[in-house]
Amino acid sequence: MILTNKQLNVYLEEHNDWNIVNEKLSKTFKFSNFIQAFGFMTEVAITSEAMDHHPEWSNVYNRVEINLITHSEGGITKLDTQLAKKIDTISSSIKS
Repeated sequence: MILTNKQLNVYLEEHNDWNIVNEKLSKTFKFSNFIQAFGFMTEVAITSEAMDHHPEWSNVYNRVEINLITHSEGGITKLDTQLAKKIDTISSSIKS
């Protein structure tokens, strides 16, 4: 089920580094170097595969841009916010 604007606004207030860009939940992560960014992407890939929910993303050197949307539902769902939370946890563990 697609999240309502009210639900999305609550999520964004609690997770202010995430934004809505082109109707997708979006965030850019910056790391110290390419190896750290690639390690992050590897961990996110493993988590995404386990959830059977995969991000749209791009990587340039130490930056990873992630966009989340549930294509089968045609919008942002709870699955996207659950994956976003896991991605934030992975990012924190990589950067520490």
